[in-house]
Amino acid sequence: MSEAAEADALVIGGGIVGAACAHELARRGLRVRVLDNASGGATGAGMGHLVAMDDNAAELALSHYSIGLWNHLRARLPPSCAYRNCGTLWLAADAAEMDLARAKQAALAQQGVAGELLGSATLAELEPMLRGGLGGALKIPGDGILYAPAAAHWLLHDNPLIRCERASVRAVAAQRVALDDGRVLRAEYVVLANGLAARELLPQLPLRAKKGHLLITDRYPPQVSHQLVELGYAASAHASDGTSVAFNVQPRPTGQLLIGSSRQFDTLDPAIEPAVLQPMLQRAVAYLPRLAQLNGIRAWTGFRAASPDSLPLLGQHPREKGLWLAVGHEGLGVTTAPGSGRLLTDLMLGERPDIDARPYRPERFPGLCAPLTGTAP
Repeated sequence: MSEAAEADALVIGGGIVGAACAHELARRGLRVRVLDNASGGATGAGMGHLVAMDDNAAELALSHYSIGLWNHLRARLPPSCAYRNCGTLWLAADAAEMDLARAKQAALAQQGVAGELLGSATLAELEPMLRGGLGGALKIPGDGILYAPAAAHWLLHDNPLIRCERASVRAVAAQRVALDDGRVLRAEYVVLANGLAARELLPQLPLRAKKGHLLITDRYPPQVSHQLVELGYAASAHASDGTSVAFNVQPRPTGQLLIGSSRQFDTLDPAIEPAVLQPMLQRAVAYLPRLAQLNGIRAWTGFRAASPDSLPLLGQHPREKGLWLAVGHEGLGVTTAPGSGRLLTDLMLGERPDIDARPYRPERFPGLCAPLTGTAP
């Protein structure tokens, strides 16, 4: 059974990336139909940080561009989105690590991201909960946090041109989507933006699951003012094998502290693993000793969808004209969602993006040039 086109674009996935794509398409005047199976995903499991990351130039370009777009939206975000411009402190464990802070400051400055080097005494004044003896920090005042599920919901309901539908997608192809209930939907544009689940529809996608653990504390009077991250976080975030942990603590507007982070490969078991959670918390306590006195009320896991080069796939499928990809954001989906939606929409409408789109092109992975399997009729 086939349906006539009721929308200009079909977006598969109602998480933060799919929502941002739908929002941008509707902003340009397109009728958008969002299909989501409500099974949950990375949006509800992540930390919700908005952070300029500089592991490579393309990552920094997209994250910095996206934070600028979040800044344009933030005055309209409802209180439920819990947006806070708290900034990030990249912590140097000792004086020697301040060289890493200086290098990071220089790399960020090349993209126009302002940063301030802080000595150990100034750092202790700003964040007295930190242990003594740290070498200092790099402060990035433009970074922030938000509650991603609420932000995705707002993006999906901010424009009447967006229609959301709970549906399970069986197959995709150029300009058509097959649903489990037998319907085939058609539209000029089909956007695949459902994270790791996209592999079930396009097995050729070079996406790999990265499992992560998080823990949140009970509510307390504010004790931390900035997002706190160790300078070694980027190495952990982009590790290609094994299990790794890094210190990352985020103050929530509720007075809670959200504690991360960990990364594991080659598992889809959602169970909380003490062998991973324990060293993650031990690392956090090493930076914030008083964390050991706080009550942790909930721990959970989630799965990031990572590409081999840690950059998202943004663009038209090499073989299926009319099928567009917005997947592979790993741990930066919340940060880069608006930039991904804007860049993808520019490409779809034949306009020139504000940043270079070439590093994110799907065709950089040869496996996507093979014929599709399981496509929609």
